[in-house]
Amino acid sequence: MPYRSNDDLPPPVRSHLPPHAQDIYREAFNHAFASHSGDVRQEEIAHRTAWAAVKRSYVKVGEYWMPQQNVH
Repeated sequence: MPYRSNDDLPPPVRSHLPPHAQDIYREAFNHAFASHSGDVRQEEIAHRTAWAAVKRSYVKVGEYWMPQQNVH
Protein backbone atom coordinates (compact mmCIF):
# COMPACT_ATOMS: atom_id res chain seq x y z
CA MET A 1 0.00 0.00 0.00
CA PRO A 2 1.54 3.32 -1.02
CA TYR A 3 1.92 6.02 1.63
CA ARG A 4 0.18 9.33 0.96
CA SER A 5 2.09 11.27 3.62
CA ASN A 6 4.78 10.73 6.23
CA ASP A 7 2.02 10.45 8.84
CA ASP A 8 0.98 7.20 7.13
CA LEU A 9 4.44 5.59 7.43
CA PRO A 10 4.89 2.69 9.86
CA PRO A 11 5.51 3.86 13.45
CA PRO A 12 9.14 2.61 13.56
CA VAL A 13 9.96 4.68 10.47
CA ARG A 14 8.23 7.80 11.82
CA SER A 15 9.80 7.52 15.27
CA HIS A 16 13.38 6.85 14.12
CA LEU A 17 13.91 8.90 10.96
CA PRO A 18 14.10 12.68 10.70
CA PRO A 19 11.49 14.31 8.40
CA HIS A 20 13.70 14.51 5.30
CA ALA A 21 14.67 10.85 5.65
CA GLN A 22 10.99 10.01 5.98
CA ASP A 23 10.38 11.81 2.67
CA ILE A 24 13.10 9.71 1.04
CA TYR A 25 11.66 6.51 2.52
CA ARG A 26 8.10 7.31 1.41
CA GLU A 27 9.06 8.26 -2.14
CA ALA A 28 11.33 5.22 -2.60
CA PHE A 29 8.73 2.89 -1.11
CA ASN A 30 5.95 4.20 -3.32
CA HIS A 31 8.09 3.95 -6.46
CA ALA A 32 9.28 0.40 -5.68
CA PHE A 33 5.76 -0.67 -4.71
CA ALA A 34 4.40 0.50 -8.06
CA SER A 35 7.34 -1.02 -9.94
CA HIS A 36 6.78 -4.49 -8.45
CA SER A 37 3.04 -4.71 -8.96
CA GLY A 38 1.90 -8.32 -9.07
CA ASP A 39 5.00 -9.64 -7.28
CA VAL A 40 4.07 -11.69 -4.24
CA ARG A 41 6.95 -9.96 -2.36
CA GLN A 42 5.89 -6.46 -3.50
CA GLU A 43 5.66 -4.89 -0.04
CA GLU A 44 8.85 -6.54 1.25
CA ILE A 45 10.79 -5.34 -1.80
CA ALA A 46 9.39 -1.83 -1.40
CA HIS A 47 10.43 -1.65 2.28
CA ARG A 48 13.95 -2.95 1.51
CA THR A 49 14.29 -0.47 -1.34
CA ALA A 50 13.10 2.38 0.88
CA TRP A 51 15.64 1.58 3.61
CA ALA A 52 18.42 1.32 1.02
CA ALA A 53 17.45 4.76 -0.30
CA VAL A 54 17.59 6.26 3.20
CA LYS A 55 21.01 4.69 3.81
CA ARG A 56 22.42 6.43 0.72
CA SER A 57 21.82 9.82 2.37
CA TYR A 58 21.73 9.05 6.10
CA VAL A 59 23.81 7.03 8.52
CA LYS A 60 22.80 5.78 11.94
CA VAL A 61 24.98 7.19 14.71
CA GLY A 62 24.05 5.59 18.00
CA GLU A 63 20.28 5.81 18.04
CA TYR A 64 20.00 8.76 15.65
CA TRP A 65 19.95 8.99 11.85
CA MET A 66 22.24 11.77 10.62
CA PRO A 67 22.77 13.15 7.11
CA GLN A 68 25.93 11.62 5.59
CA GLN A 69 27.68 14.99 5.17
CA ASN A 70 27.39 15.70 8.94
CA VAL A 71 29.24 12.51 9.91
CA HIS A 72 33.02 12.52 9.95
